Amino acid sequence: MEFKIGDKKKKDVFISIFHLLKNSSSQINLSVHKNTFHIQGMDKSHVCLFDLTLQHEWFDYFEANDKYEICFDTAIFYSIISIKSDDQMLVFNLDDNAADNLAIKLVEVEYNVSTVSTCKKGDYNKYFTLPLIEYEYEKLSIPSTEYDAELSLPSKKLTDMLSQLINFGQDLVIHCMNDCVDFKTSGDSANMRVNIPVDDLNTYSIVEDEEVKLTYNLNYISKMCITNKLSADIELSLSNECPMKISYDLGHQSSLAFYIAPKMADD
Repeated sequence: MEFKIGDKKKKDVFISIFHLLKNSSSQINLSVHKNTFHIQGMDKSHVCLFDLTLQHEWFDYFEANDKYEICFDTAIFYSIISIKSDDQMLVFNLDDNAADNLAIKLVEVEYNVSTVSTCKKGDYNKYFTLPLIEYEYEKLSIPSTEYDAELSLPSKKLTDMLSQLINFGQDLVIHCMNDCVDFKTSGDSANMRVNIPVDDLNTYSIVEDEEVKLTYNLNYISKMCITNKLSADIELSLSNECPMKISYDLGHQSSLAFYIAPKMADD
């Protein structure tokens, strides 16, 4: 199994993905099979489910002749890939004869991994061996859902708004109405409400003559939207009957989605 990422934007996206995932789980279970790179897991409290799918076209090079299920430490993996330079390619390899370790190389984009190359001054090729760990995770089948309300807005606006809201409360109330969407939090010292007219949203749909009002843990939401490097827009899908979906379109039919359960209303 081997895959490579040389495109600068995709390297930044890949690193940002694992920046998010390390905040959700200390261990990652990766499934690679033919044309698909897939990760699914839950946080320790089982409040948040994450699901990442990257198609083989997303990578600069992708080869998997068999089905592979491997697990590794998320924080260590992120620490390795985050030190790449702009001119270095990320190369990942699992040798069938050394299946207990994932080999990771940070090498020049034009570097041929089968030959010796002279690095540019100051850019040193780096090689890592990441031990794999045993971890049992039963993948969940995520049903197709018709949500009561769906909206998308620029990722930078959402990340900025959440970083402001978290200063004033621990819970986030999202109230979707026909003409606007409110984001609200309440704390001991102050309340904050952000009113977003429908015309300011990139896309918006809601069940006719309905309102959707749900409460979520603001800390979890912020962790899922901590970066705006994944995609220009973030889509939120809400329903009274199922967890909220936060999704990023990564291109090439690839996507990252988080599912978070709402907080139960107090009696």
